[in-house]
Amino acid sequence: MPEVVFSHKHIFMSIEEVLHVRPVPFADALAVLRAAAEETRLRILALLAEGELSVSDLTDILGQSQPRISRHLKLLVEAGLVERHREGAWAFFRLVDGRTGLVDPLIAGLDSAQPPLSEDRARREAVRGQRAEAAQAFFARLAPKWDRLRSLHVAEAIVEAAVLDVLGPRPIHNLIDLGTGTGRMLGLLAGRAARATGLDSNHAMLSVARANLERLGLSRVDLRQGDIHAPPFGRGSFDLVLVHQVLHYLDDPARALREAARLVAPGGRLLVVDFAPHDLEFLRETQAHRRLGFAPEQVTGWLRDAGLGQVTTRDLAPAPGEASNPLTVTLWLGTDAAEAGMERAVA
Repeated sequence: MPEVVFSHKHIFMSIEEVLHVRPVPFADALAVLRAAAEETRLRILALLAEGELSVSDLTDILGQSQPRISRHLKLLVEAGLVERHREGAWAFFRLVDGRTGLVDPLIAGLDSAQPPLSEDRARREAVRGQRAEAAQAFFARLAPKWDRLRSLHVAEAIVEAAVLDVLGPRPIHNLIDLGTGTGRMLGLLAGRAARATGLDSNHAMLSVARANLERLGLSRVDLRQGDIHAPPFGRGSFDLVLVHQVLHYLDDPARALREAARLVAPGGRLLVVDFAPHDLEFLRETQAHRRLGFAPEQVTGWLRDAGLGQVTTRDLAPAPGEASNPLTVTLWLGTDAAEAGMERAVA
């Protein structure tokens, strides 16, 4: 079997960088090196450095049995290098954020242009292509409904430009898109974030999002399956939380926003994008809408009740006389109360 080839120049440069990170206890360093010092596990680490993969993906790429791949993944998880999350009946694996500084230079020093890593990457691209085809076939069945809905409001490009404008140039550290759907908002903003996560309850939609984000070169986005009413993240985990065109599908949108606000870090923000009140009853039948839009003061009240002290709104209304686009899109930006109070004190 071909040997894994290292780039010595990269290793030496990275070791200098490692000297500046927090020292690693000897026992921890030994456990990490033991976990990585095996050919299949090192190949897995190199693959996961480019994005999350399932056990099935790794089985296809590495040409090894599922039990053997699962055993290697278990060792990497126990060493704190890889984390596992469920998505329905599937399990996905990704590199742990903030993992020990011993591993990053090791991965960076690998020469991916040489076998077996070059062959692994080629097979990974084939797996990605198959996944993208399956995801797009699913989305193609939904596209006519979504195209009909998009035709009822201002162009998506206008909405996205407004999102970028209200958020401004402020840095984004940890971003989460609740009800991410096809990952469109992640595609717009993940490149600006140090860490980006998408949550959706539908496995098929996550497959679409995964394929879309990989096509954009955003393979390190963390996609999770979960309930927007009970997101599996700790309080204050994200400095930017998005709820884009989700509330009108929910029976209890106020509860969803309380949970979203719980995730907002001190000084963080929560952006809601949804429809203003309308009377298009057919959307309940054709699009499964539970709510026919929201008044500005309704969502503003929910956000303030959830502890977001300052809320600004913006309406994207159709042009006068444009009967073919009757829906108004509203943006609500809520800011954590601590920062809102600080801004008032400065003023």
